Amino acid sequence: MKFLGKVTVTLKRGVFDPQGVTIKNALHNLSFREAEEVRTGKYFEVVIEAANSTEAEKKLSEMCDLLLVNPVIERHGCHVEPIEEMESAT
Repeated sequence: MKFLGKVTVTLKRGVFDPQGVTIKNALHNLSFREAEEVRTGKYFEVVIEAANSTEAEKKLSEMCDLLLVNPVIERHGCHVEPIEEMESAT
């Protein structure tokens, strides 16, 4: 069975985000003064072949730990969805 793994990675609080600061300043220049803080991040989608969602989640977690996330400066959230359910919904 195939699953779509979705991973969102952001910098931990306290880690300087120069790209976020640049975006916040650009928003202020565009008159969006309400933007008090901007934090940037990354988003990954991984198609995983697994027997069930528990196995797919385990594999995705391992991918995050070994490659996709730097645990020193980043935090992440992830989940998996069966691809068959997604295809029938469209």
